[in-house]
Amino acid sequence: MKVRIAKGASDEEARAIAAVLARHAVEAVEVYVGADDDPAVVHDADRVGDAVPNDDIGPTQREIDLLEEIAAIEQGGPEKYKERLPDQGKLFVRDRLDLWFEDGLLFEDGKFAEFDAEDRIPADGLLTGAADFEGREVHFMANDFTVKAGSMAAKGVEKFLRMQQRALKTAKPVLYLMDSSGGRIDQQTGFFANREGIGKYYYNHSMLSGRVPQICVLYGPCIAGAAYTPVFADFTIMVEGMSAMAIASPRMVKMVTGEDISMEDLGGPEVHTRHSGSADLVARDEEHARELVAQLVSYLPNNSDEKPPRAEPKAPAESPMGIDRVIPEEPNRGYDMRDLVDRVVDADSYFELQPEYGPEILTAFARIDGRPVGIVANQPAARAGAIFPDAAEKAAEFIWKCDAFNVPLLYLADTPGFMAGSGVEKEGILEKGKKMIYATSSATVPKQCVVVRKAYGAGIYAMSGPAYDPESTIGLPSGEIGIMGPEAAINAVYANKLNAIDDPEERAKLEAELREEYRQDIDVHRMASEMVIDDIVAPSSLREELANRFAFYETVEKDLPDKKHGTVL
Repeated sequence: MKVRIAKGASDEEARAIAAVLARHAVEAVEVYVGADDDPAVVHDADRVGDAVPNDDIGPTQREIDLLEEIAAIEQGGPEKYKERLPDQGKLFVRDRLDLWFEDGLLFEDGKFAEFDAEDRIPADGLLTGAADFEGREVHFMANDFTVKAGSMAAKGVEKFLRMQQRALKTAKPVLYLMDSSGGRIDQQTGFFANREGIGKYYYNHSMLSGRVPQICVLYGPCIAGAAYTPVFADFTIMVEGMSAMAIASPRMVKMVTGEDISMEDLGGPEVHTRHSGSADLVARDEEHARELVAQLVSYLPNNSDEKPPRAEPKAPAESPMGIDRVIPEEPNRGYDMRDLVDRVVDADSYFELQPEYGPEILTAFARIDGRPVGIVANQPAARAGAIFPDAAEKAAEFIWKCDAFNVPLLYLADTPGFMAGSGVEKEGILEKGKKMIYATSSATVPKQCVVVRKAYGAGIYAMSGPAYDPESTIGLPSGEIGIMGPEAAINAVYANKLNAIDDPEERAKLEAELREEYRQDIDVHRMASEMVIDDIVAPSSLREELANRFAFYETVEKDLPDKKHGTVL
């Protein structure tokens, strides 16, 4: 097949047209530019070898014309913008889709958006459609940064909305591959405030929330309206060196507040993974971002009606026989809770979210005997495992997402309770602590609580203690449950009595006696004796115990009171 295209077409345009035509041809495709006698590109047909004669099956001129139009659209924006992408560490959007969807797209919607525009605006800078990702069908959207910096206008907004509304019908996950500078201010009439305008994005995000997983990856600075999609998504991944999101650009911030700040300092990955909590993870590059999402979806069902997918069970990375050695004898000595988790969950299954935000609580997906679980664990290695406002908020949101997508919850309690002080009061410790307790109370998935060591104050409530309808509360022999720790309790109850003793040795002896007496009162053996908890298990058998309990209770169904919804989250 010989095709002649306009004079001045680039080699890349010629190759693209040849590739598109080859998908439909039965013979090699030769593309000539202008009046050239020699072909610029020769491309073997994908269907060469079909037994049907060429005259009967080859595309008509009308089809060839359409394929040329498609090839031109798929080239994206001006070449000069595409040439800048490698310097930014970015892929061209269609190359990005090739990376994500190795078998190609199932289909694309709205490819001809703004085809008749006076300006050349291929696909209106936004691609939407459906594809197969890691064995499941998903909806996707992806900004084309070579078209007006990935900005959004009327036709692109229409495509975005249709994709979301169809996701509500199909109950299939949504991937948002964001690289947008926001709405096109000079074209805002027709898409900004309309009933079916850009504001409807966030209405649809809200309707999809908890129905299907919404996962967002940021590939550039997403400003203003574009920054709301990442925060509405259930899970957000930023890419190091290229991602940012903010309510306004640095230039706008300077104009409004006088603050002179870089995009990185205003809304880069460190800001949102360490301080705001608006992002879950940071990827090293585009390939790593895909790897992270592939791991993430392996723990999630397609929608809220389904159970999360099981995997082949694996032995833990470390032997459960070492669990008791991980937990210090001294109740106030720090250790890394991950060392315990590594001895409980299947090898290579631990997938932590928001590791830099509120680090005194770990939130992670993992598997126990192949079953996905959501782990909420106090982290004694960070601020002694005391619960600060950011950690409480992080835990509440994670619990809420696990419950929405039917992922059972495992609580590993080792905390002195919620942090006290004027600083945390100003940061809303009561308000955010309330949210964590509410999320735990309202979760209807199976829950297991393990009292690893300390479970003091309202910490035992937030960590799904006996009053919070867990399927089980079990303790390790190192466990303690009490209103407060021994030191604080002795100071609260016996301060006057101790202060009245002048002899330091006598005072120290009484303190030790009172401490031991109090410790016996809060010891896990007392709690088991009084049936506060269900059992004390040998640390080496904790994994097997949890595997059996999660298997036994996996069909549990819980009902909440008949109401519209609570008022806390």
